[in-house]
Amino acid sequence: MIIYKTHVAPEWVDYNGHMNDAEYARVFSLACEALIDTIGLDEAGREHYGYTIYTLETHLCYRREAHQGQALNVNLTLLDSDTKRLHVFFTLFDDEGNLIATSEQMLMGMKQASGRPSPFPEAVANRVTELPQAHKDAWPELAGRTIGIRR
Repeated sequence: MIIYKTHVAPEWVDYNGHMNDAEYARVFSLACEALIDTIGLDEAGREHYGYTIYTLETHLCYRREAHQGQALNVNLTLLDSDTKRLHVFFTLFDDEGNLIATSEQMLMGMKQASGRPSPFPEAVANRVTELPQAHKDAWPELAGRTIGIRR
């Protein structure tokens, strides 16, 4: 599921002539906002339910450079979920299908008034079930990676 589309903005390009590492995080953050809107927690939904989503953890992997003006597409796969959390995997591709980067994220549903974790409102939970889910036999190869120096 393509959740977000954009182009590399001129101000995102660094002294190396390609998209700065922080801007990859920006693109994935905007994709996360698109996901949140998709499940019914856009501005109106957040106000209606008094509910929002926080990012608990992000693991970003850079695979290829992106350059000014280049089209970017972010795909979403739901790896897992429970009553208040989403474990998501975003893949960033160019228009030719080349993998640019990945971002694995753990998201938590929060009651805005208390700032505490809380189960998704029923309508939101129903929308979560409609997201494209990873199958156990087709888990994304780059999901679940850890950082470390291999010896």
